[in-house]
Amino acid sequence: MASDARPPQPKAILRGHRTAVQVAAFVRNNERLLTGDSEGFVIAWDLTIMRPKAVWQAHTESILGIEGWGTDRIITHGRDNRLIVWRLAAEDEQFLSTTLPLDPAPEVRPWPWMIHSLEVNSLNFCAFSYCPASPKIGPVTAADEILLAVPAPKISSESINIIHLPSCTVKHTVKPPALTSGQDAHKASGMAMSLSLFHHPATHYLTLITAYERGSVAVVQLGPNSSTWTMTYVSTPHNHPILSVDVSPDKSFFLSSGSDGIIAKHPVPPCPSSQQPLTDPIKVVNTHHSGQQSLRIRSDNLVFATSGWDAKIRVYSVKTMNELAVLRWHQLGCYAVAFAFVDPNPPPVSPPPQPEQQPQPPKDGIVIPEEDCEDDSWEVIPPAPPQKKGEMTVREKRIHHAKTAHWIAAGGKDGRVSLWEVY
Repeated sequence: MASDARPPQPKAILRGHRTAVQVAAFVRNNERLLTGDSEGFVIAWDLTIMRPKAVWQAHTESILGIEGWGTDRIITHGRDNRLIVWRLAAEDEQFLSTTLPLDPAPEVRPWPWMIHSLEVNSLNFCAFSYCPASPKIGPVTAADEILLAVPAPKISSESINIIHLPSCTVKHTVKPPALTSGQDAHKASGMAMSLSLFHHPATHYLTLITAYERGSVAVVQLGPNSSTWTMTYVSTPHNHPILSVDVSPDKSFFLSSGSDGIIAKHPVPPCPSSQQPLTDPIKVVNTHHSGQQSLRIRSDNLVFATSGWDAKIRVYSVKTMNELAVLRWHQLGCYAVAFAFVDPNPPPVSPPPQPEQQPQPPKDGIVIPEEDCEDDSWEVIPPAPPQKKGEMTVREKRIHHAKTAHWIAAGGKDGRVSLWEVY
């Protein structure tokens, strides 16, 4: 961040989308940034050169969610009621188009290999969430089976389906909670607006967080050997629809933001108990900034950020929930925000391998005969300065910076993506 009175400025502006950028996600160890727009286009940006490496139209309507699955799979969820798993390894990019949606394409851009395509509900603008099918330590790989949480079909869009991949079967259907006795569950909660699915690290309970249209959030959990979901937390801290939720890296709490300007921090119980569900949030803050549409917590659990309808990206402290910075560049509303992965304990940078030792040239240069000269003259060429031990090449520096920079990406209604380096 800027250390003086000057406001922070983006490190790069990525121009390529013709319509509003709806989603963003960093994948492949931060070497790629995925962005999706309201026409269904996806761009995979190479952050070492800030250029597109793959462009295709994943959906016929706006994209609701996008995530990486391992290093070679991409999951996209569109308003066309489809959820698709694509294969996009580094070697696949050479066969795809780099023509941006802004530019006219003479023919349809090729698609990556489509692994799965599911018919899902997109009526309520609620994006999917996923986790490994079994508890594990470390990131999800392409070899892992996964569980997807998506809104149930339109006839009961308040409920959530848990779908297993690769079998594509519905394993569970979670009904909305009745928040007060005597009320109909639909009237009490409304449609699901945001989801988070994960295994609790302490107990391995499958945990689903659901945020609802009428400002309520609920946590339901399923034991490893149980078939019954139990509600362990429920609260209504918002006065208007919740737009986004995100769970902390250690899964001890989650945050919610909505159209009313409130940001709330909620507990995540490790498992059900014999007592009634928890009902009190940890903290509720009225930021007075309505429409904070996307909320993300950074992987080191120190800061979180929101993108707002007022075109501003706000960065907050996780511990105090105080506002730390306001990033201003977009002129229209911002719909998407994403953090690059930040390792809280990064390993030391190892020097690149050194080439084998070559014979040292003479101190006054390398003597090379000029065969074309009749008088057998000689030319003295100064030797190139030797590379310092441990020094990285320009390309290696770019890759290292792309992987380790504290990136935050923001996508706006203007179709542009701003890339910032903060804290």
